[in-house]
Amino acid sequence: MVVAVSGGADSVALLDILSSMPDLRLDLVVAHLDHGLRGTESDGDAAFVEQLAASYHLPCKIKRLDVKEISKLRKLSLEEAGRNARYEWFDEVAKDCSARAIALGHHADDQAETFLLRLFRGSGATGLASMRLQTFAGYVRPLLPLTRAEIQDYLERRGLSCRHDSSNDETVFLRNRIRHECLPYLRTFNPAMSERLINTAEALAADEAVLEKLVDGLFPRLSRTDSNEIVLNVPAVRSELPGLRYRLYRRALQLSRRDLAHIATTHLRQIDRLAHSARTQGEQSLPGGFSVLRSYDELRFLPTEKKQGREAWEIRIDGPGRYLLPDGREISICLTAPPENWESVPPFRAYFDPAAFPFPWTLRTFRPGDRFRPFGMTGTRKVKDFLIDRKIPLSVRYRTPLLFAAEELIWLCGLRVSESGRVQPGTREVAEVAIT
Repeated sequence: MVVAVSGGADSVALLDILSSMPDLRLDLVVAHLDHGLRGTESDGDAAFVEQLAASYHLPCKIKRLDVKEISKLRKLSLEEAGRNARYEWFDEVAKDCSARAIALGHHADDQAETFLLRLFRGSGATGLASMRLQTFAGYVRPLLPLTRAEIQDYLERRGLSCRHDSSNDETVFLRNRIRHECLPYLRTFNPAMSERLINTAEALAADEAVLEKLVDGLFPRLSRTDSNEIVLNVPAVRSELPGLRYRLYRRALQLSRRDLAHIATTHLRQIDRLAHSARTQGEQSLPGGFSVLRSYDELRFLPTEKKQGREAWEIRIDGPGRYLLPDGREISICLTAPPENWESVPPFRAYFDPAAFPFPWTLRTFRPGDRFRPFGMTGTRKVKDFLIDRKIPLSVRYRTPLLFAAEELIWLCGLRVSESGRVQPGTREVAEVAIT
């Protein structure tokens, strides 16, 4: 188990408690991150933690980062940059040590502060449930039931010293303002305000557990995974109550992004509007370089960088052989006898008479105005209209290769051969074209 130790009262008590429980047979590793924000004071914290770990005969992992520079580069607040850096470091230590859990020193007063912090930032019931004793990511908070006063009393009884982080006194940070200004003011209305906030968070967490169990059963029926992307069924999702819809979106985002950082209720409402829109194609950008794409009856959750672009390309087909397409697919052409059973030809394969359509051919992406005569039809149609009628997603339309002989479109690859490309009876040799 990795124990996150800052040197403050909470983490010192946490380390002492975990080290005093031999029956659990815990293999502890101390982890500390120096944020590089307080000069010699930060250096002193790191030295203190290293000595503390040594006093328990435990390995200690210490890392120093320039959090101020990280906050500038990532355009984050100092609080947020520091939090992200800590969790990234703890995860790294846990991975290196093959640890199954990471212990944090959060306590009941932290819980009350977190409740107000999230309330001010506009969290829903899920966020207001605040911190959990254990998370799916392997973080545990053994001290969560204890108050700051109880932890301080424990340190005094054990004769343990700790470090004081002077930045905790600076009210420039919102959490510190809540701690030093807001909560003391609220206690003038009710001295037990912290306990009331904690009780509310616990009640919401209990409700959250029930609702999440409901989503556990619902989500697999309304979703699927396609190329490592989470896809939700729009009609099925729309039939659910708003509260469940939002939770389904959260679950999809959590599985896709692995966290819900910066995802607020307003973003869930935006996704919901996308799902209910009369437009069958649409997109919603989210914080952290993430997007939700609507295509007919599907909502697809994916990193923005993975969205299929509309890059145009064109390649020349000089004759039989293999040709690599720019998107990684491959087209192969060989001369062979016509198939005995035309009904069994899969959609990714087509046959043409090379005498009727001599090489070279052209394979390219869709362009506005493209037309062809679909197999079995007498008139021509716009390729765009044909794809819309087939409910081909917008992202796929621009990736569908079109095969031309001279100026004539003979195949929408994988979808439909043109009527003009029909192989006439008696043809002895055909060009077999397959796309993979």
